[in-house]
Amino acid sequence: MLSRLESLEREFADVEARLGDPQLIADQPKFQAEARRHKELDGIVTLGRKLRSATEDHQVAQEMFNESEGEDREVWREEVAELEATIEATTAEFRLALLPKDPNDDRNAIVEIRGAEGGEEANLFARDLFDMFKSFSSRMGWKFEMMDGTESDMGGFTTVTFGLSGDGVWSRMKFEAGVHRVQRVPKTESQGRVHTSSATVAVLPEAEEVEVKIDENDLKIDYYRSSGPGGQSVNTTDSACRITHLPTGVVVAMQDEKSQIQNKAKALRVLRSRILQAEQDRQMAEASEARKSQTGSGGRSEKIRTYNFKENRVSDHRINLTVHNLDKVLSGELDNVSDALVQEEQQRRLAGEDV
Repeated sequence: MLSRLESLEREFADVEARLGDPQLIADQPKFQAEARRHKELDGIVTLGRKLRSATEDHQVAQEMFNESEGEDREVWREEVAELEATIEATTAEFRLALLPKDPNDDRNAIVEIRGAEGGEEANLFARDLFDMFKSFSSRMGWKFEMMDGTESDMGGFTTVTFGLSGDGVWSRMKFEAGVHRVQRVPKTESQGRVHTSSATVAVLPEAEEVEVKIDENDLKIDYYRSSGPGGQSVNTTDSACRITHLPTGVVVAMQDEKSQIQNKAKALRVLRSRILQAEQDRQMAEASEARKSQTGSGGRSEKIRTYNFKENRVSDHRINLTVHNLDKVLSGELDNVSDALVQEEQQRRLAGEDV
């Protein structure tokens, strides 16, 4: 692997030089692509140099161990053992870093949650998931941005959309896409029976404005008054915005902000992200299945994770992981589950499996 390091160092230097080229800076899509590659190479080259340094130090330490006697020999024995451990760990990291990355790993994400099966209880569970992700984002040091939400009669969400930005957002949040199932006694249940309900989570890679150009002539924009639970009016002005992208039929509506301009700007961000995802899906020849694979129909049998209140249990069915700290998970302590999903993907990639 160290033989790869020299070529990576040359590429890193070339990319760094190109980033200062005024012509490249003027071409923002290409500039941002180069900037992303620079960031990726920076991490890989740093690991490679660490491995090379440890390997060289190990060679010296081994020679000193072979030549030394008495107490000095024991000191060098410990040094050799420590360097071997460093080399083993760094080799694994470097090997993983050399694998092809998910092209969206450095992107921010837009998350959409919808109550699915279970009526009002599904909407209340959608609110629980919203609160969980909001708290998790705070723990991870991410920026949380509320974009839009439609509350249900009992304070749940029929649908809610928010943005997350920061290091590692997509690489973790992509695992949250799918059907989440809850088993508990609903507030609406008078007999104390446990019900099963579900909510769907869709996670979109956020597109840069320069990546997805949208022709204003392809848009149908409607403004109307926003409304809350039961249909009551929230604003007295036509500030809510609905954008229809005529070529694709994608519709995005926003009403949380008090001005048309703000709601339109947020709607365009979501629209660009949906178009980007659709294009990525098309390139992978999975256009009709990709979004369905995230949210399915919302049926209980399509769940990726179950939250069982009676047993204080969270089970992720994709990796057969069960933890008995549901209360902490819902309060945002999703770290153990998230770490396990990341590690499982890394193992599969190292084994050469499709992920």
